Amino acid sequence: MVMADKITGFPPFFDGESKVLILGSFPSVKSRAQSFYYGNPQNAFWRILSIFFKEDKPLTSEEKKAFLKKHGIALWDIVTECEIVGSRDETIKNFKVANLQEVLQNSSVSCILVNGGRAYSIFCKHYGGIDTPYFKLPSTSPANARRNDDEWYAALRRAFDRT
Repeated sequence: MVMADKITGFPPFFDGESKVLILGSFPSVKSRAQSFYYGNPQNAFWRILSIFFKEDKPLTSEEKKAFLKKHGIALWDIVTECEIVGSRDETIKNFKVANLQEVLQNSSVSCILVNGGRAYSIFCKHYGGIDTPYFKLPSTSPANARRNDDEWYAALRRAFDRT
């Protein structure tokens, strides 16, 4: 049996002013090609954030980073290394879990928004007892046809009301 090579995700994006951590599962193939989070233009992530903050959608990685810093948003994935088929979360195996203390101890994060069911199940298994409030949100992936953006807007309001 041939073992697939493990793929490494991105380091956390945050600074000391980050107030809300948005935690995904693992970067998609298109995100990995762009070397930054939520790189698939069909993913609703950047559209939802830009509508919420009433700003133009950032297009380049540099614009995305400036947008995140401006709004106090940290990004990371609960899986930092894994074997995966394409971008399909359900195929994630032999994975390494993120050390969230790296972000929580070096930022002002007071709320975690977990993007998608697989990310949430892994998060709960490893961090379910965490003191920082966290909320499960529907995946912004284009594969999630049943996503309700209103759930995201409500969660963003809750998260930023805490900061």
